[in-house]
Amino acid sequence: MANKVRVAGVGMIPFTKPGQSEDWDVMGEKAIRLALQDAGIGYDKIQQAYAGYVYGDSTAGQSALYRVGVTGIPVVNVNNNCSTGSTALYLARQIVEAGGADCVLAFGFEQMVPGALGSVFNDRKHVMEKHAAVQFAAQGFDKTAPGAAQMFGGGGREYQEKYGTPDDVFALISVKARQHAANNPLAIFRDPLTVDEVLASKKLYGPITRYQACPPTCGAAAAVLVSEAFAKKHGLNAAVEIKAQAMTTDFASSFEEQSMIKMIGYDMAKEGARQVYEAAGVGPDEVQVVELHDCFTPNELLTYEALGLCAEGGAEAFIRDEQNTYGGRVVTNPSGGLLSKGHPLGATGLAQCYELTHQVRGTADRRQVEGVTHALQHNLGLGGACVVTLYGRA
Repeated sequence: MANKVRVAGVGMIPFTKPGQSEDWDVMGEKAIRLALQDAGIGYDKIQQAYAGYVYGDSTAGQSALYRVGVTGIPVVNVNNNCSTGSTALYLARQIVEAGGADCVLAFGFEQMVPGALGSVFNDRKHVMEKHAAVQFAAQGFDKTAPGAAQMFGGGGREYQEKYGTPDDVFALISVKARQHAANNPLAIFRDPLTVDEVLASKKLYGPITRYQACPPTCGAAAAVLVSEAFAKKHGLNAAVEIKAQAMTTDFASSFEEQSMIKMIGYDMAKEGARQVYEAAGVGPDEVQVVELHDCFTPNELLTYEALGLCAEGGAEAFIRDEQNTYGGRVVTNPSGGLLSKGHPLGATGLAQCYELTHQVRGTADRRQVEGVTHALQHNLGLGGACVVTLYGRA
């Protein structure tokens, strides 16, 4: 039988703007030490480690980890675009569940530069040719707009054409994100915004304005995963369990239907959620809190529907009726999400794990959602990979 996997400890440092952070290895070390402290164990108990980062040289994970200890354990470096942190978590969960190790560390860090994301290797073929082909066929390419904003903005515009959704619905997501981030001392943007301010900010593409795009961010986060037997043996207070987890990559529909919505990961998210609900025997109506990948506001809106939080075409009512916040049906991104907490690519999935672990424990302070029994995580990387994780009380 598969081992039950517990989250024994989590750690996260405050996210910062590029140019204001410590070096990537220092950030990684601090997050790891916080996770170990939270778990109540020493580094000598860690049997394997999975390090997530996107912008860094090979074996950067070892360099960060060696600041904590040099013990000869296997270290695997992970790069899966914006879903890198949750991919590291996925691998750590797999090895514990399979019985290959009893105490494993997953951590992620990123030291980013200002401005929109771009390719590092411009002397060779681009890795997202299939995605670009869909974009060119569906809407062309705008040399004046950031590439990612064109993709997600195109998805938002396609949704608007299908359902007649006005721009202010997307802006409401950014307003909600800032309201939530105000209670998160680790978030980068905590000042409130109004719908008018969001809509008046610089237009990027489709319904997206500048305040509807996540900022480049520096930061780190980590999690210690253990088997149930390890937790009992060492007397750990590992009260949070990973109930189910799934990783999906692109389907033929991502490219063959000439849909921007499908190309930016809708079917990956929908299938990942289906697998998780089925494996856990839990439905979306039993989830009280969600951390989802709101890199741009259209992706949050689309993900409501992909995860089954509302019906397809029902996102506008879901947002206007405030079913996505405290007092509503399911609190989404209580941390402030990528829009307000920040998005250091390698750390994001583990920062989501940090937030939801505290939500299930009941230790999320002013962000705490009442009566949490199940918490859902969604982390998306174009190119593509999507990781969906369900947490619950052990």
